[in-house]
Amino acid sequence: MLTDVHCHPYDLARVFPEAEIEREKLGVLAAASACALEEFTFNEALPNMLPCFGIHPQGLIKENIEILNKLAIEKRIAGIGECGYDLFEDFKETEAIQEEIFAAQLEIALKFDLPVILHVRRAMHKIFSISNTLAKCKAVIFHTWPGTPEEAFSLLQRGVNVYFSFGNVIMLNHKKAIKSCALLPAERLLTETDTPYAPRRGESYSSWKDLPLILETAAALRTEAGNSINAKDLETQIEINFKKALYK
Repeated sequence: MLTDVHCHPYDLARVFPEAEIEREKLGVLAAASACALEEFTFNEALPNMLPCFGIHPQGLIKENIEILNKLAIEKRIAGIGECGYDLFEDFKETEAIQEEIFAAQLEIALKFDLPVILHVRRAMHKIFSISNTLAKCKAVIFHTWPGTPEEAFSLLQRGVNVYFSFGNVIMLNHKKAIKSCALLPAERLLTETDTPYAPRRGESYSSWKDLPLILETAAALRTEAGNSINAKDLETQIEINFKKALYK
């Protein structure tokens, strides 16, 4: 089964109204991130969609902590995200509030035994500084893994139940992502589309149809690096990973 651990169906529907028809045809099981209640409610109603909710580091709305906590109490969320740190250019000035809000979300994740889906840009040092806390989480999923293979292995050595997600970025000459996808353990890999925000070169948006090509590319990268696997077997392994990370 095709799986997508990070996507935005609410936003995709605005640019591609037939998105859900496409997803049904492909048989995609997905986890949808939301940072607003309207978006979450839309995602929650979709079949074969695990709804997640989080406060994005680019949109710091403190009041949403209360919404997140309520959704967790009501057992309506499969995970918390996307959340984390973004210290890229203009966002760096909000580092202190990012840290406060992320800490609050991790507290809820630990209290309700929920996985977290992380958005991290130029902030791996912040992640390593809280690795002891992350090691207590049910699972830690890096949306578009931003680090090196060495950093990934270091997190595993620190006892973090961590998964590394890759999408169209591995077809866009991102060398760290390509190397990580090729070398990290298959049982730690996930796939994503980040619909509609991470298109392939020449496309205006990403969608579910990208998943087979992502898998084929990942399998080819791994085979070239000596970790031989075909796309179908990798798809099966990633489905297992997805369910381990997100299901109770």
